Amino acid sequence: MDLIKQRILKDGIVAPDSVLKVDSFLNHQLDIDLIEQLAQEFCRRFQGAPITKVLTIETSGIAMAYPVARALGVPLVFAKKSHSIKLDGEVYEAEVEYFPKRRPQKVVVAKKYLSPTDHVLIIDDILANGFVLQGLISLVESAEATVEGLGIVIEKGFQEGGHRLRNLGYRLESLAIIDAMDPATGTITFRDEE
Repeated sequence: MDLIKQRILKDGIVAPDSVLKVDSFLNHQLDIDLIEQLAQEFCRRFQGAPITKVLTIETSGIAMAYPVARALGVPLVFAKKSHSIKLDGEVYEAEVEYFPKRRPQKVVVAKKYLSPTDHVLIIDDILANGFVLQGLISLVESAEATVEGLGIVIEKGFQEGGHRLRNLGYRLESLAIIDAMDPATGTITFRDEE
């Protein structure tokens, strides 16, 4: 999708350790018009899928998942990064490892919000190693629900996450796939889409 690629080139910052900073428009300060357009693109790509819930992880995924859920007319569920006393009842739990922090953390979803009849679209902002998505998939599978697809705004194609998830048979739709980033020059190379 050219819109997000242009914005990455304009405002994205390539940092060391394979970090792409997009906090000026995607995951700290939000460009609402851009987010709405990206949400419409996800809806177009997953049109016809029997989606009953959108799932994401707090906090960076919520901004992108909310307009997708609203456009689809389904509830948005987000995995919490800690088991709060505000969560009543039983929970599904998974362990995820965040890039670039590389330390595991548990995430939870109350069992009353995911059921075997649900068809879930998982949405997140950035895909690197795929461990966050695998954790969210684990939550859906624990509920015996169906993963209808994975929607990612920016995929780091030079890291293994996207490749691994596609090989596992999941439908993964990334709006922009980056094949290379050079922190010395700030150069970003996008994958040619068919």
